[in-house]
Amino acid sequence: MATPWLDGRELRAWIRLRGVLELLPGVLDSQLRRDADLTEFEYYVLAMLSEAPSGTLRMSELGRQTNATLPRLSHVVSRLESRGLLERRPCPEDRRATNAGLTEAGWRKVREAAPGHVVTVREHVLDALTDEQVDQLAAITDALLARLDPTGSMAATYTRYDGVPDAPTGSTAPPTGG
Repeated sequence: MATPWLDGRELRAWIRLRGVLELLPGVLDSQLRRDADLTEFEYYVLAMLSEAPSGTLRMSELGRQTNATLPRLSHVVSRLESRGLLERRPCPEDRRATNAGLTEAGWRKVREAAPGHVVTVREHVLDALTDEQVDQLAAITDALLARLDPTGSMAATYTRYDGVPDAPTGSTAPPTGG
Protein backbone atom coordinates (compact mmCIF):
# COMPACT_ATOMS: atom_id res chain seq x y z
CA MET A 1 0.00 0.00 0.00
CA ALA A 2 1.35 3.39 -0.97
CA THR A 3 1.82 5.97 1.78
CA PRO A 4 -0.80 8.73 1.42
CA TRP A 5 1.66 11.63 1.84
CA LEU A 6 0.33 15.01 2.92
CA ASP A 7 -0.08 17.56 0.18
CA GLY A 8 0.94 21.18 0.72
CA ARG A 9 -2.44 22.29 2.09
CA GLU A 10 -2.63 19.34 4.50
CA LEU A 11 0.99 19.79 5.55
CA ARG A 12 0.45 23.48 6.36
CA ALA A 13 -2.62 22.62 8.48
CA TRP A 14 -0.87 19.75 10.27
CA ILE A 15 2.31 21.70 11.08
CA ARG A 16 0.26 24.61 12.41
CA LEU A 17 -1.75 22.26 14.61
CA ARG A 18 1.52 20.73 15.86
CA GLY A 19 2.72 24.24 16.68
CA VAL A 20 -0.41 24.94 18.74
CA LEU A 21 -0.09 21.58 20.50
CA GLU A 22 3.53 22.38 21.39
CA LEU A 23 3.17 26.04 22.37
CA LEU A 24 -0.22 26.31 24.10
CA PRO A 25 0.51 23.95 27.04
CA GLY A 26 3.62 25.97 27.90
CA VAL A 27 1.70 29.26 27.78
CA LEU A 28 -1.02 27.91 30.07
CA ASP A 29 1.47 26.27 32.42
CA SER A 30 3.67 29.40 32.68
CA GLN A 31 0.74 31.64 33.61
CA LEU A 32 -0.58 29.23 36.24
CA ARG A 33 2.87 28.64 37.76
CA ARG A 34 3.53 32.38 37.91
CA ASP A 35 0.14 33.52 39.18
CA ALA A 36 -1.17 30.55 41.18
CA ASP A 37 1.85 28.34 41.96
CA LEU A 38 0.14 25.46 40.13
CA THR A 39 1.03 23.45 37.06
CA GLU A 40 -1.60 23.37 34.33
CA PHE A 41 -2.38 19.73 35.20
CA GLU A 42 -2.70 20.52 38.92
CA TYR A 43 -5.13 23.30 38.05
CA TYR A 44 -7.07 20.93 35.79
CA VAL A 45 -7.39 18.39 38.63
CA LEU A 46 -8.62 21.10 41.01
CA ALA A 47 -11.00 22.45 38.37
CA MET A 48 -12.52 19.01 37.72
CA LEU A 49 -13.06 18.58 41.45
CA SER A 50 -14.55 22.09 41.73
CA GLU A 51 -17.17 21.17 39.13
CA ALA A 52 -18.08 17.86 40.81
CA PRO A 53 -20.86 17.54 43.38
CA SER A 54 -19.48 18.54 46.78
CA GLY A 55 -16.04 19.00 45.18
CA THR A 56 -15.40 15.25 45.38
CA LEU A 57 -14.77 12.49 42.84
CA ARG A 58 -13.56 8.93 42.99
CA MET A 59 -9.92 8.75 42.02
CA SER A 60 -10.81 6.49 39.08
CA GLU A 61 -13.36 9.04 37.80
CA LEU A 62 -10.92 11.91 38.31
CA GLY A 63 -8.38 9.93 36.31
CA ARG A 64 -10.91 9.38 33.55
CA GLN A 65 -11.91 13.05 33.44
CA THR A 66 -8.29 14.22 33.29
CA ASN A 67 -7.16 11.36 31.01
CA ALA A 68 -4.43 10.57 33.53
CA THR A 69 -3.07 7.20 34.47
CA LEU A 70 -3.74 6.33 38.10
CA PRO A 71 0.00 6.45 38.97
CA ARG A 72 0.34 9.97 37.46
CA LEU A 73 -2.87 11.12 39.11
CA SER A 74 -1.84 9.64 42.45
CA HIS A 75 1.46 11.51 42.29
CA VAL A 76 -0.24 14.84 41.52
CA VAL A 77 -2.93 14.27 44.14
CA SER A 78 -0.20 13.54 46.71
CA ARG A 79 1.47 16.88 45.87
CA LEU A 80 -1.83 18.75 46.13
CA GLU A 81 -2.68 16.91 49.34
CA SER A 82 0.68 17.85 50.88
CA ARG A 83 -0.16 21.49 50.12
CA GLY A 84 -3.54 21.15 51.85
CA LEU A 85 -5.53 21.70 48.65
CA LEU A 86 -7.32 18.37 48.62
CA GLU A 87 -7.65 15.26 50.68
CA ARG A 88 -8.19 11.61 49.96
CA ARG A 89 -10.75 9.68 51.92
CA PRO A 90 -12.48 6.31 51.64
CA CYS A 91 -15.48 6.22 49.30
CA PRO A 92 -18.61 5.71 51.43
CA GLU A 93 -20.37 3.75 48.64
CA ASP A 94 -17.44 1.41 47.94
CA ARG A 95 -14.82 0.76 50.62
CA ARG A 96 -12.37 -0.44 47.95
CA ALA A 97 -12.42 2.98 46.26
CA THR A 98 -10.83 6.27 47.29
CA ASN A 99 -12.31 9.72 46.81
CA ALA A 100 -10.42 12.96 46.29
CA GLY A 101 -12.08 16.09 47.61
CA LEU A 102 -11.22 19.76 47.70
CA THR A 103 -10.41 21.32 51.03
CA GLU A 104 -11.38 24.92 51.83
CA ALA A 105 -7.86 25.93 50.76
CA GLY A 106 -8.37 24.01 47.51
CA TRP A 107 -11.65 25.80 46.81
CA ARG A 108 -9.91 29.14 47.44
CA LYS A 109 -6.97 28.21 45.21
CA VAL A 110 -9.11 27.20 42.24
CA ARG A 111 -11.32 30.31 42.61
CA GLU A 112 -8.22 32.52 42.78
CA ALA A 113 -6.54 30.80 39.80
CA ALA A 114 -9.56 30.67 37.49
CA PRO A 115 -9.73 34.37 36.46
CA GLY A 116 -6.08 34.51 35.33
CA HIS A 117 -6.44 31.20 33.52
CA VAL A 118 -9.55 32.44 31.67
CA VAL A 119 -7.76 35.66 30.68
CA THR A 120 -4.86 33.58 29.31
CA VAL A 121 -7.21 31.29 27.36
CA ARG A 122 -8.98 34.33 25.91
CA GLU A 123 -5.77 36.20 25.09
CA HIS A 124 -3.98 33.31 23.39
CA VAL A 125 -6.88 31.41 21.82
CA LEU A 126 -10.41 32.81 21.77
CA ASP A 127 -9.70 36.50 21.19
CA ALA A 128 -7.58 35.56 18.17
CA LEU A 129 -10.70 34.12 16.52
CA THR A 130 -13.92 35.57 15.13
CA ASP A 131 -17.23 34.25 16.47
CA GLU A 132 -17.53 32.14 13.31
CA GLN A 133 -14.03 30.73 13.85
CA VAL A 134 -14.88 29.79 17.45
CA ASP A 135 -17.81 27.77 16.10
CA GLN A 136 -15.53 26.27 13.44
CA LEU A 137 -12.96 25.37 16.11
CA ALA A 138 -15.68 23.53 18.05
CA ALA A 139 -16.71 21.67 14.88
CA ILE A 140 -13.09 20.83 13.99
CA THR A 141 -12.30 19.55 17.46
CA ASP A 142 -15.55 17.52 17.47
CA ALA A 143 -14.39 15.80 14.27
CA LEU A 144 -10.93 15.13 15.72
CA LEU A 145 -12.32 13.87 19.03
CA ALA A 146 -14.62 11.46 17.20
CA ARG A 147 -11.47 9.84 15.77
CA LEU A 148 -9.29 10.16 18.89
CA ASP A 149 -12.00 8.90 21.28
CA PRO A 150 -14.12 6.58 19.10
CA THR A 151 -15.76 4.91 22.10
CA GLY A 152 -16.60 8.26 23.69
CA SER A 153 -14.88 7.25 26.92
CA MET A 154 -14.00 10.89 27.63
CA ALA A 155 -17.05 12.47 25.98
CA ALA A 156 -18.60 13.46 29.30
CA THR A 157 -15.53 15.60 29.95
CA TYR A 158 -15.37 17.46 26.64
CA THR A 159 -19.13 17.78 26.06
CA ARG A 160 -20.06 18.90 29.57
CA TYR A 161 -20.80 22.48 28.43
CA ASP A 162 -22.75 21.58 25.29
CA GLY A 163 -26.10 22.57 26.81
CA VAL A 164 -24.84 25.71 28.53
CA PRO A 165 -26.37 28.83 26.97
CA ASP A 166 -24.06 31.59 25.83
CA ALA A 167 -23.36 34.01 28.68
CA PRO A 168 -24.49 37.61 28.32
CA THR A 169 -21.71 40.10 27.64
CA GLY A 170 -19.94 41.11 30.84
CA SER A 171 -21.04 37.99 32.70
CA THR A 172 -18.74 36.78 35.45
CA ALA A 173 -18.36 33.50 37.32
CA PRO A 174 -17.80 31.10 34.41
CA PRO A 175 -17.03 27.46 35.07
CA THR A 176 -13.44 26.99 36.23
CA GLY A 177 -12.56 24.12 33.90
CA GLY A 178 -10.86 25.92 31.02
